[in-house]
Amino acid sequence: MQEYPDPDVPVESVEPAELAAKLARREPVRLLDVRNRDEFETWQIDGPSVTSTLVPYMKWLQADATDSVASAAADIAGEGPVIAVCGRGEASAYVAGLLSEAGVEARNLADGMRGWARVYEAATVREDPTVVQYRRPSSGCLGYMVASAGEAAVVDPLRAFTDRYLADAAERDLDIVAVLDTHIHADHVSGLRDLSGAADAPRYLPDPATERGVAFETGTLADGDTVRVGEATLEAVALPGHTTGMFGFHVGGVLLSGDSLFLDGVARPDLQDGPEPAALARELHATLTDRIGRFDDATALAPGHYEPATAPAADGTYTASLGTVRDRLDAFGESAEAFVSRVAATEAPQPANADRIVAVNLGRAAADPDEAFELELGPNNCAAAASAGAD
Repeated sequence: MQEYPDPDVPVESVEPAELAAKLARREPVRLLDVRNRDEFETWQIDGPSVTSTLVPYMKWLQADATDSVASAAADIAGEGPVIAVCGRGEASAYVAGLLSEAGVEARNLADGMRGWARVYEAATVREDPTVVQYRRPSSGCLGYMVASAGEAAVVDPLRAFTDRYLADAAERDLDIVAVLDTHIHADHVSGLRDLSGAADAPRYLPDPATERGVAFETGTLADGDTVRVGEATLEAVALPGHTTGMFGFHVGGVLLSGDSLFLDGVARPDLQDGPEPAALARELHATLTDRIGRFDDATALAPGHYEPATAPAADGTYTASLGTVRDRLDAFGESAEAFVSRVAATEAPQPANADRIVAVNLGRAAADPDEAFELELGPNNCAAAASAGAD
């Protein structure tokens, strides 16, 4: 690992959670990314209130050698204090020090993008039964805890945050009685097995998902099956299209839609080996119009991902009424042929390390905690495209 010099002056740090809070409040944020261009273009901190400038670390060393740091700083877009960003918070700390010496107010993002990837926040979607939404700002991943009468189920857990679910359940005096995945994920390493083992709770996958070659023991759910959590009932709802085994769960007027329908778009149909994307896209259209069609407009949609540009609801959750989403997206009003033609043609980049992550989540490959964390660094890229299906 490359070593970087310590800054010559004290540098103030911004904790990743503090940055996440600023972005959630839509406060203006001025970022200076000092990574290489390919790293920046693959994965960056984004959002409606972010102004980001890429100036790689080596250029700042050159500017320091030629006594032109102040001149180079004039090219940083935006106004206000600068927050310097790199992979681990080391190169950016040195650059923040150079800027501070040159009279530019600058701070460093603590632990860099890896620290950013460890931010995990929770907000309550509704009570009775309690539905808690977990969000990972670095990737847009959303997971859920459903709680009722002293019991809890966790849906789409991330392996990196297994201890968080256990701690939150203990703090709420809840026994975790079920752990569920909506499908075989391609963008992050699932916590299904780790959490079910740590909580001594049964785990469940959609029955069609196991046909992809799951190599570990698990309970399975068919369309319409239910899982009891205290006084609440989670109903399994088949929502194929993103994958053949994509399911959602309906509980207390909330539809946990997994990677089928998002607040601003629809899932991509090209992340599963085997089925043709056009065939999965046709299934997805049927999911939107028929399978989700049985839920009324007042149903709260709680998806598996959100985009950086997506605005949260007034309560801070990434949810919306199903009626609002139906009005927002063209997908609900277009023919199957038009939908398939558009969605199956997505050219969005696939999630980083998708094949390896799928193999790990199937139990057909192993990854220690450090490798698993490294595998999933980056955006989720599970939507058909940023504008697909949206007005």
